[in-house]
Amino acid sequence: MDPYKVLGVSRTATDEEIKRAYRDLARKYHPDNYISNPLADLAQEKMKEINKAYDYIQKERAGGAQQSYGQQDYTGYESASGSPEYARIRSMIMSGNLDGAEAALQQMGTRTAEWHFLMGSIAMRRGWYDDARHYFSAAVSQDPSNAEYRAALNQLNSRAHFYRVNQNSYAGHTGGCSSCDICSSLICADCCCECMGGDLIPCC
Repeated sequence: MDPYKVLGVSRTATDEEIKRAYRDLARKYHPDNYISNPLADLAQEKMKEINKAYDYIQKERAGGAQQSYGQQDYTGYESASGSPEYARIRSMIMSGNLDGAEAALQQMGTRTAEWHFLMGSIAMRRGWYDDARHYFSAAVSQDPSNAEYRAALNQLNSRAHFYRVNQNSYAGHTGGCSSCDICSSLICADCCCECMGGDLIPCC
């Protein structure tokens, strides 16, 4: 995901335009606006994403950005193990070549924590959330001290919690929930978290 896209500005935007866009988004997604709100967790993640994008742009323009901007799914170019092969696969995932990345992973004989994490990242981008949770959990189980793996699993679990909350709230409506109700909820959620370089989840 392009950090400029996160802030909703073009790469040719002036420093003042970038600062203005950041301030507008920060006001919109500030945690104080979502106290006792089921969207609080998603708003918090969106705020982290906004801060990360703004900080990166500031460092980039000052000539101090040392590495590529990572996706909200926490998949960066740098391999956790320092493996050139894993670094190549990460680059493929970041560029959207999911089939190539998966094929390269399947050819590997050893399934390390990073292997499971990258498989989970591929599943996440495809919208296969159950598979992603399985792989992320395996990665955390093999290497519980790795912050990248734990962050990805926590992000996924936060979404699952949000959907459970909304499903329970709609279940209390007379006659159940309609497809329009569900879409409205997902659109609202999408406003708070455009993770994985796209929408939170496809709508109707």
